[in-house]
Amino acid sequence: SIMSLFTDGGMFSLQNCIMGTIPGSIGETSVLAILIGAVILISTGIGSLRIMASFLAGGLLMGLLFNLMGMNAFMTISPLHQIVIGGFMFGMVFMATDPVTAASTNTGKLIYGFLGGFFSIMIRVFNPAYPEGVMMAILFMNVMAPMIDHYVLQANINRRQKRLNNI
Repeated sequence: SIMSLFTDGGMFSLQNCIMGTIPGSIGETSVLAILIGAVILISTGIGSLRIMASFLAGGLLMGLLFNLMGMNAFMTISPLHQIVIGGFMFGMVFMATDPVTAASTNTGKLIYGFLGGFFSIMIRVFNPAYPEGVMMAILFMNVMAPMIDHYVLQANINRRQKRLNNI
């Protein structure tokens, strides 16, 4: 069965996924190597920890929700496995954090990252014919980033205006 691939002795065990001894595109299979890259990007100020952390949280939450539903085999894969297989981690660290196309405000980065991770797992699970939803989710969120920033800024303006009116 498909689930035997994800057990401790299976090809896609957590250990194999983290070390990168699974089949896949070069550079996206080793979670360990990707995490080293994440540390470098965050420490140099190039990558956004807010986006990475919220992307991870969104992916884990969507994986957990699917586990609770369990309507097909793809939904029964554990949330941790969902984030260590495929291009999820690679997209989270190296693509979602692109400073030009991502959200710019701090709150916007949290929203952008969370929804990116959430939609990544959703696309992956709901359309098995489309093997990876990470890039599509990131592209979708890149389109939404200016709108997210606009509404975050507008909320700040409205909050300050309300404060000013109460004085």
